[in-house]
Amino acid sequence: MQGFGDLESVVMDRLWSWDHTATVRQVLEDLTTERRLAYTTVMTVLDNLYRKGWLTRELDGKAYQYRPASSRQDYSAELMRQVLAGSGDEVATLLRFVDHMTDEEAAAVRDALRGRRRTGRPES
Repeated sequence: MQGFGDLESVVMDRLWSWDHTATVRQVLEDLTTERRLAYTTVMTVLDNLYRKGWLTRELDGKAYQYRPASSRQDYSAELMRQVLAGSGDEVATLLRFVDHMTDEEAAAVRDALRGRRRTGRPES
């Protein structure tokens, strides 16, 4: 998995922030408040994101309705997983990451790990 391109990232941010499906036209109209884009450009980006598995779509009349296939948090977690896997030393990299956490973030991780132990979830 690779990170999104610039326009893919903007489109995904929009779709993640909305609580509804969206057509190419709706995404285009929203994006044109910030930049000038062609309908076909937005259609291609949405189709590419669909083919990569990041969007689902349903045909509604003549237009597809698009929706994120997973959450922003799932995407971010997978990117973090890839960074760790490519670091050469996952544990050392993770420990460096933890060193830069706020107290609140560290407490949230401790709570999550305690919950993981209680549920008996196997470690990856």
